[in-house]
Amino acid sequence: MSEQIPRCMPVELTRRWRELAEKRRAHLIELYDTGRWKHYYTEAQLVARMREAIDLAETWDRLSGGPYAPHRIAAE
Repeated sequence: MSEQIPRCMPVELTRRWRELAEKRRAHLIELYDTGRWKHYYTEAQLVARMREAIDLAETWDRLSGGPYAPHRIAAE
């Protein structure tokens, strides 16, 4: 999925995508902590989804400049 991320976009947009990626990662962590993941995934599927969520969260964080970066156009 990270190959679909555009090279240049407004920072506000990248911050929103970062927040969404963080929510997804937090949701997967909650599923793991509560054991509910067993209803939806095999262990291998959960690990794959978690790796993907972490990679995307890190990518969006890098593109947005982190939560305290000044407003600018994000480009990489």
